Amino acid sequence: MSQAFFDDVDVSGFPDDVLTDHQKYEHPLVARYATKEMSAIFSPAMKFTTWRKLWLALAAAEKDLGLDISEEQLQQMKDNLYNIDFAKAEEFESKFRHDVMGHVHAFGDVAEKAMPIIHLGATSCYVGDNTDIIQIKEALKLVQSKLVQTLGILKQFAEKHKDVPTLGFTHYQPAQLTTVGKRCTLWMQDLLMDYERVTYELENLPMRGVKGTTGTQATFLELFNGDHDKVKELNVKVCSLMGFNKWVSVSGQTYSRKIDYHVLSVLSGIAQSAYKMCGDIRLLANLKEVEEPFAKNQIGSSAMAYKRNPMRSERVCSLARYVMSLPPSAANTHANQWFERTLDDSAIRRIILPEGFLAVDVILNLLVNIADGMVLWPNVVDKHVREELPFMATEVILMECK
Repeated sequence: MSQAFFDDVDVSGFPDDVLTDHQKYEHPLVARYATKEMSAIFSPAMKFTTWRKLWLALAAAEKDLGLDISEEQLQQMKDNLYNIDFAKAEEFESKFRHDVMGHVHAFGDVAEKAMPIIHLGATSCYVGDNTDIIQIKEALKLVQSKLVQTLGILKQFAEKHKDVPTLGFTHYQPAQLTTVGKRCTLWMQDLLMDYERVTYELENLPMRGVKGTTGTQATFLELFNGDHDKVKELNVKVCSLMGFNKWVSVSGQTYSRKIDYHVLSVLSGIAQSAYKMCGDIRLLANLKEVEEPFAKNQIGSSAMAYKRNPMRSERVCSLARYVMSLPPSAANTHANQWFERTLDDSAIRRIILPEGFLAVDVILNLLVNIADGMVLWPNVVDKHVREELPFMATEVILMECK
């Protein structure tokens, strides 16, 4: 009966005309986990409005240095920074088979008098690479602020429990006593090291700047009749207008992809710290010494209602494992850039840079939530201490026998 009843059920898919609004893959980092703030940094709105700001900065700096660009042209560009017709840009991209030129023409459609000077002298990497750096900078700033928040909450937990004795563990075997607060400072120390690395990257992150097609600035030298000083000043002006006081000293067509590796290594470091902290919490939860926040209507297990699984810590470890896998991809991408540039860097960077930041954003939010609501069961902690006290006395005896 059951087989016959089930014969007309397609177990391998669904009809094309059902659930039409839900037939596209949704990335869980965006749809399920990430915050609005981090998602916005890597959104099309951020990317393509930044392209337009870069074109405006370039044109304004070129005008300052003597090129024939009018105030009206600049004003039209400024007035239309956020007036993006994405459908029109896609039409142009399909026609030209080039994403940057698609957006140049879409911008020119709404800033018609500025069309001749949009992207003047630049290559695609002028907008592409510089926008990547700007997004990385803004994302690092958000990560930095969340690290501060996490450390602040962990500090409160450490101070509250600094005098609560607990078993130390080496090899996951009972060792000498430490305190609950002291153990928390181990987690904090790792995150503080990550904060220092993030701060270093923020203070030293360079803009690509105005470099030309192979890093020689040849097109800009032609625009300025070979005046090297003006071309150098153009680079300084553009970087300054975009909020940077550092720029890469030399480049090929792109900034060195080693920068991506350094950034992802910092994110990997945060993931490592989070994994260690949440791994400890998972083990302590098994000992019933600590417990994650547990919502009123939360279900620990669909089959075992008594369970209080440390699911937040498990999610942190899951995401952290992914982030820790990303630096080798960046390393291979940098190592395989031939001469001034190859395009095999493009597709993978579109994935690993945003996803690295989106995942770390989720991880830090979870750490804040875990630390803010973590429950300590002191009677259980004390019970475990007392069970091991006779064995811990052996160290004192050995010291006395010296």
